Amino acid sequence: MKSILKLLKPYTIPILLGLLLAAGNVFATLAMPVLFGSMIDGIIGPGQVNFSLLIRLSVIVAACAASGALCQYVQTLLYNRITFRLIGSLRDRGMEKIQKLPVSWLDTHPPGEVISILVADAEQLSDGILMGFTQFFTGALTIVGTLIFMFSQDVRLSLLVLFITPLSLFAAAMIAKRTHEMFRLQAEARAKETALVEEFIGNEKLVKILSYEKRALERFRMRNEELRSSSLKALFASSLTNPGTRFVNNIMYAAVACAGAFRVLSENGAGFTVGALTCFLSYAIQYTRPFNEISGVFAELQGAGACAERIMKFLSLEEVDITQTISAGSRVNITQTIPSPALALRSISFSYDPARPFIRDLSFEAASGKHIAIVGPTGCGKTTLMNLLLRFYPVSAGAIEVEGQEISTLSPHALRSRFGMVLQETWIRRATVRENIALGNETAGEQEIIAAARASGAHEFIRFLPKGYDTMLGDGNTVLSEGQRQLLSIARLFLLSPKIILLDEATSSIDTMTEKRIGEALEKLMEGRLSLIVAHRLSTIRGADEILVMKDGAIIERGRHEELLSEGGFYAELVRSQYAGIAI
Repeated sequence: MKSILKLLKPYTIPILLGLLLAAGNVFATLAMPVLFGSMIDGIIGPGQVNFSLLIRLSVIVAACAASGALCQYVQTLLYNRITFRLIGSLRDRGMEKIQKLPVSWLDTHPPGEVISILVADAEQLSDGILMGFTQFFTGALTIVGTLIFMFSQDVRLSLLVLFITPLSLFAAAMIAKRTHEMFRLQAEARAKETALVEEFIGNEKLVKILSYEKRALERFRMRNEELRSSSLKALFASSLTNPGTRFVNNIMYAAVACAGAFRVLSENGAGFTVGALTCFLSYAIQYTRPFNEISGVFAELQGAGACAERIMKFLSLEEVDITQTISAGSRVNITQTIPSPALALRSISFSYDPARPFIRDLSFEAASGKHIAIVGPTGCGKTTLMNLLLRFYPVSAGAIEVEGQEISTLSPHALRSRFGMVLQETWIRRATVRENIALGNETAGEQEIIAAARASGAHEFIRFLPKGYDTMLGDGNTVLSEGQRQLLSIARLFLLSPKIILLDEATSSIDTMTEKRIGEALEKLMEGRLSLIVAHRLSTIRGADEILVMKDGAIIERGRHEELLSEGGFYAELVRSQYAGIAI
């Protein structure tokens, strides 16, 4: 509840206005039993009906009903507006949070979990808050207003109602106390299932290739059973609240009816008429009804509270500072020659797990305009080194310098705008070819985009697409081959004109002919710039100015291709194992 109230704080004024409308609705509703009681007392017997009183009171009852309905209608519109604005803003904040979270957090949390928080949890929070607005506040006001009207009619019967009320509250509180933990477990189980479904759908081809369907179905059934079980427990626990309170409230109604009837019939009941008893019984029903509604609302709020807790926990995660940005205009035009800066790693160390050191005391310097290849067996730290250069992870010790500036003193945007990266897997967003090329520089003009495409060699195939640069693409789109997607990625870098190029297995998943075309585009891109190349193919690394050989997080050899081969060390062994029987 604290989480929900914290979220609702910016909407204090509209909520107070809604409360006023709810009070108007409640007052109009509670005034009618008094009017009905007076109308009953106006019908004394045959030939003794006060028609003028009945007509006057009927008009007042109609006015009360109309004003109450109007207040309820406006209140519902207002609370719907508040609720959906709140959920919309939460999803906006969640998406903004994703952009600011460190890569280390995203690497350790499945995408499905984040999707569950932003979609499913936000939806359940919306339902809970909306029901809380429309029923909880109105119910609470009804209880208070009914007590005031009841005490104005008869004090002793009102005290009887108050005496039995705590039993209803006690039953609701005992059940609600158990439901919060069950709803929390339900939200966690739903997040795990969403993550699993996202994982399997995103890799369905691999699932089929490896004949993993049966095992995937078993894992899904396990997660689904966990969600089913937790959902049933939460639903069963919450469903006990309403019958429990209703049972106590029915006892209350019977007690009030018996006591009131005896008062009307007894001599001491003078002044307590049948109309007054009817009015009081109406109030007894109206007094107990909100407890039944609030008990159901409270169960919804328990689920909403668990979701709010998860959302607030996500929104409070520590962010990466991205306040300083590099404007598109500050980038150098692609036609200019850019003097690449020196890159220096000074005794850096890093570990994903503090108990297991990974990169230890690693140092090297790279002069501007040089091509540096980084090779080594899988798991030796090549990709991790790239992540450290881009400050996706902070180093544990030592320092990384770009142009003589320690990267920890630069904002992420200021640092990463100096780097351009081509990965083994390319990302093509759902947009036109033109928008995909201008992904990092959306202010680029048409001629700049075409010039970047020509420089990368992508222009040749783009002009044969159905709509040229206006052709719609998307992630997983089959319009482009893998090589064409890579050329689009390289075109982006030509447009951005970074000072340092990072290539991480950029040509490992394409054929030899396409590799040649991409290699020509990369050579043009790397000209005059510092380039760090992670690759296994000999054709990619043999022309490097220097090759760094990594093993177990350390650089064990360095030199040119011919030098390292002649030394007959670990690099020569890697080359021989890859090209056994082929002259190198």
